[in-house]
Amino acid sequence: MTVYNINLGIGWASSGVEYAQAYRADILRKLHIPAKFIFTDMFQNENIQHFTKNIGFQDDEVIWLYTFFTDLHISETTYSIETLEETFSEKVVKKERNGSIIRYYFESNNYYLNVFFKDVDKGIVQRVEYVCDGQLIQKDYFSYTKMFSEYYTPKDGTPSLLSRTFFNEDTSIAYEESCTGDNHLFYFPEDICYSKSELVALMMKRLGLTASDLVLLDRATGIGQAVFENCKPAKLGVVVHAEHYNQGSTDDDYVLWNNYYDYQFTNAQYVDSFIVSTEAQKKVLEEQFHHYTSLAPRIDVIPVGSLEELRYPSEERRAFSVLTASRLATEKHIDWLVKAVVKAHATLPELHFDIYGEGGQRKLLSDLIEENAAQAYIELKGHQDLKTIYAQYQLYLTGSTSEGFGLTLMEAIGSGLPIIGLDVPYGNQTFIDDEQNGYLIPKNFNDDSDYLSDLFAEKLIQYFKTMSINNAIEHSYRKAHGFLEEVLEGKWQQLIKEVLND
Repeated sequence: MTVYNINLGIGWASSGVEYAQAYRADILRKLHIPAKFIFTDMFQNENIQHFTKNIGFQDDEVIWLYTFFTDLHISETTYSIETLEETFSEKVVKKERNGSIIRYYFESNNYYLNVFFKDVDKGIVQRVEYVCDGQLIQKDYFSYTKMFSEYYTPKDGTPSLLSRTFFNEDTSIAYEESCTGDNHLFYFPEDICYSKSELVALMMKRLGLTASDLVLLDRATGIGQAVFENCKPAKLGVVVHAEHYNQGSTDDDYVLWNNYYDYQFTNAQYVDSFIVSTEAQKKVLEEQFHHYTSLAPRIDVIPVGSLEELRYPSEERRAFSVLTASRLATEKHIDWLVKAVVKAHATLPELHFDIYGEGGQRKLLSDLIEENAAQAYIELKGHQDLKTIYAQYQLYLTGSTSEGFGLTLMEAIGSGLPIIGLDVPYGNQTFIDDEQNGYLIPKNFNDDSDYLSDLFAEKLIQYFKTMSINNAIEHSYRKAHGFLEEVLEGKWQQLIKEVLND
């Protein structure tokens, strides 16, 4: 049997979905259950292997939709500049280097190519662009060999993608893709797929799924129907990673499902298990299925993450130290936390706040810190491995207004950190016991940053002035026991056994 986990994309700054999959991969390895992680987005400027390896997947666990139909395997980029130069059909007359890009000029003076390197010092090529008469005509993409080529034509003064060709290891053509606007056709020797959805469906058919396999759908946008219609005879599970409905648009007669889960819930009769991360979300979802539908699907609770062990500080935690860790994204509301720390600092001059993570809000946050002259006590620390870092602090802050689970919250209590966050489903309510290992701040529908930063500042001051920090830390450690790997391993083993034997 094999567990197939289906997702869309992945990047350097991955979301909680990818981290949840990485935790799951580790657990399935320890249970000796074969697993594959399927990604269906197109990756161009970076080899997908660099992303998957970075987060902890093993190469033989990864399936990329676009190389699935070739004989290429997932591998880091090792294609050398010497190998590329051997393919040149014309004599090179000049080379120019600009950073990590080298431009080659040939005897035909209307033609040159740009080589983009994964590692310019080692001569490892990532991609090549071909330019003729000033117009981009082709791009080639490499891992250990050439994976695929793209062909372009000028349109309104800019390159327009016409088609792609995907190659086997011996450079023979595996299949081709025609690209006209939003229309994509895929040509195989024995098949034609008239959309990406059909391409996903063909992959599902060719996986050779059996009744002993389990398909877990982590993301479904654009591919949900193809997975549902072609996963049998395998069992199908749907992993719910976020708040699954819109509370403000739901009343006694109608529920507005989250767009990311609408298709799955509407077709719940074909799902063998919905997997949520908390008991609270399970209860809500069960009540909604009972109230709004005639369906009563199986719903299991398995946290999306687990802890290898509880981590303790090697030396005394730094006094008045606070951190947060997440993508620097709007929905994380880290600006509220910055403003709160600035306000609390007036009362707690020893307070220090570190922000870990990367994302689109970095400049906004940097500017906000500078505007408040807070550089001495609020720092942007970037993306780091936090395993041993959490335990250096005394408190964790989260400004998120919705967390299906919250991996960083779990990791925080696993290092004994108390937490201050909003009283919102489901992560904060799972990991914070109000006034015991932090505070749950009442959340209305008011997202005014000044109002909310005032509330956070008040709780920051209250925590450091009145709460027993040592007792709060011990409480977090006790809660963390339920998220240790051995507990999660048992839950996954039981779920797989029951679903496959149902």
